[in-house]
Amino acid sequence: MDYRKTAEAIYEKVGKRENLVSVAHCSTRLRLVLADDKKCDAKAVEDIDGVKGVFSASGQLQVILGTGVVNKVYDEFLAISGMTGVSKEEAKEAAAQKQPFYKQAIKTLGDIFVPIIPAIVASGFLMGIMEALNFMVNNGFLNLDISGSLFVLANLFANTAYTFLPILIAYSAAKVFGGNPYLGAVIGMMMIHPNLQNAWTVATEGVKQTLPVWFGLYRVDLVGYQGHVIPVIIAVFVMCQIEKRLHKVVPAMFDLFVTPLVSVFVTGYLTFSIIGPIFVTVENGILNGVQQLLTLPFGIGSFIMGGLYSTTVVAGVHHMYTLIDVGQLGLYGKTYWLPLASAANIAQGAAALAVALKTRNQKTKSMAVPSAMSCFMGITEPAIFGVNLRFFKPFICGAAGGACGALYASVVGLGATGTGVTGIFGLLLCLNDPLNYIVMFLISAGSAFALTWGFGYKDPVETKAAPVEKIPVVSESPAAEKESSRGGSVYSPVTGEAISYTEIADPTFASGVLGKGAGIRPEKGEIQAPFDGTVTMVFDTKHAIGLESADGTELLIHVGINTVELKGRYFTSLCEAGAKVKQGDKLLEFDIEAIRTAGYDATVAVLASAPENVKDIKTGHVEAGEKLFETCGN
Repeated sequence: MDYRKTAEAIYEKVGKRENLVSVAHCSTRLRLVLADDKKCDAKAVEDIDGVKGVFSASGQLQVILGTGVVNKVYDEFLAISGMTGVSKEEAKEAAAQKQPFYKQAIKTLGDIFVPIIPAIVASGFLMGIMEALNFMVNNGFLNLDISGSLFVLANLFANTAYTFLPILIAYSAAKVFGGNPYLGAVIGMMMIHPNLQNAWTVATEGVKQTLPVWFGLYRVDLVGYQGHVIPVIIAVFVMCQIEKRLHKVVPAMFDLFVTPLVSVFVTGYLTFSIIGPIFVTVENGILNGVQQLLTLPFGIGSFIMGGLYSTTVVAGVHHMYTLIDVGQLGLYGKTYWLPLASAANIAQGAAALAVALKTRNQKTKSMAVPSAMSCFMGITEPAIFGVNLRFFKPFICGAAGGACGALYASVVGLGATGTGVTGIFGLLLCLNDPLNYIVMFLISAGSAFALTWGFGYKDPVETKAAPVEKIPVVSESPAAEKESSRGGSVYSPVTGEAISYTEIADPTFASGVLGKGAGIRPEKGEIQAPFDGTVTMVFDTKHAIGLESADGTELLIHVGINTVELKGRYFTSLCEAGAKVKQGDKLLEFDIEAIRTAGYDATVAVLASAPENVKDIKTGHVEAGEKLFETCGN
């Protein structure tokens, strides 16, 4: 591969220097921020020699090149463009600044909610289980002691995240807005203080107490903000602005107690007297409007939104839907939006599966099968960006299938007890009505599959190119050539829970474009050599290592998702490029809890660069040094 020619071709197709805002790279991808996306021919970039895939996300064009290759192409790209490289975090900042205001606002919502989704998912699952158990007990299907400690405590645990949701939101929002997260948490605590009337009792008991504010100018209700989202975010935003300005003007010797005191008191008074009353009205208006749309006669509103949902994923505005889910959970006790989203996601997976089964192109098939499976698990990007949008008609068929499934969900009133998970695992959030969820799943998948099979895809006719003279490749050593064709075993580099690479929560890894293998949810923060061989690459932020075995297997070990943003924090490298290692040698140490606390998924990706040669991938619990998969001959 000629790295300079690849860099020149990418440079040409993205619109050259005048269309480039910044350029960065991680261990596998070239990340470009463009001035005008319309001047970039993404399809042509994808066809360039060495490029394994292209997709746009969060204002960046991400060109997938693979471990080792990306570094060389990046260096050539900088030389050709005359630009200075930036860090991935700086590239993200540049991308965010070039986005329109509404997209920046939606990204902010995503940044606030993504870290707290695990807590919401856990409570949602448990609430669904408890609702199902209560239903079976009350209808005589199950004989269970509901006064026992296990049942009582499970009921207590189930709604904890939702009871104290304003605190979780406030803490996360303060981190996003650049304030003290603990002061943000205090604002959240104020808004559900036990001295306030619980918001969930107002509908049955009415408002019990009001309070004059602003020297008796008007009165406000002394009611808590249980289940509310927008007022909490606005209040914390105001607090962060006050706090940051006070830090600049208050002398250092007084800053420790003056700034927190003034920030919290002023924000608290503004929240209960102005922010809360106004934005509760705004939020209720939005939620009631959404609910009216979803409950239009004959399910037509849900049909429309089910069809459009995947388009909003492509546009990157789907992060705002968590606000709708959480708001509906607070207002109605269930979210009617999540089944709609699940129908859309399932349908895109079925469309990709139809492509996989219909195509005779092995490259397309190897991309479409894992992408479809990933989509059914709730990770949609590989199917949408890697398969369906690429051929376009499958995407439209998937949208139609999503519309049909959402229509059914609306007609039967299907609601979920939590948010954060769709696809197969979304059933766990609908254990209050599992049969209708399964029927919705079958309608979405069946209609999308049938439409794609019948009308949505056929293999493109390939034009025959003129024969190209093959240049013989001379290996450095005949013995090495023989070794490289043998294949061998790859042993787990870390102890933990092994999953298929298609389940890794990153579209590039899950799609298989960087190779097949496994993801491992680590239990110990230690990476060992998976075989005897050579370290070919240690990324400068220490989170990724490339290796080549004695028998020719090229492997990428990537610790965490987007952990390049940590800039080496929580990682300790114990090897360097060019080092010879034995299976079991320590290569890297990392702090699992610190990585997770910082908001990152710590899953370790272990991927072989020749995906067609990977077989017998192990899943379930693995110990470091236990066989993970086999590689066969090239």
